[in-house]
Amino acid sequence: MNHAPIDGVTWSQAPEENFTGRVWFGPMAGDYSSGNGVIVLGVQFAPGARTDWHWHPGGQVLHVVSGAGFVANRSGERVAMAAGDTVTIPRDEVHWHGAAPDSPMLHLSITSGGATQWEPEKVTDGDYLPDQPTT
Repeated sequence: MNHAPIDGVTWSQAPEENFTGRVWFGPMAGDYSSGNGVIVLGVQFAPGARTDWHWHPGGQVLHVVSGAGFVANRSGERVAMAAGDTVTIPRDEVHWHGAAPDSPMLHLSITSGGATQWEPEKVTDGDYLPDQPTT
């Protein structure tokens, strides 16, 4: 997985308090300080890495650039994503997203309406792979 600067984007490791596994992000467009407007963020996930549960006041659009992964919400709706796919998450919908267990994933995250709101809860292995037996 490449987490070096790409086309002028400087990648930083994502904080462990909001992610599981190795994740990097790079601001691509928008102003994080204003809390308004549209923010575009590149997010690179190592295989099996994922966000914690969270939501966005203005919703979120995810566009997968490479690799494969999942996005799921509290209702149990789960969508597999692969390169070229675009998924829209409604405003205030609590969800998570991340790479498949056997594939890294790079997606663009497009949000508006202010900062990501993190739930105080990690995505469990059962949430991540609900069809797998637990040990």
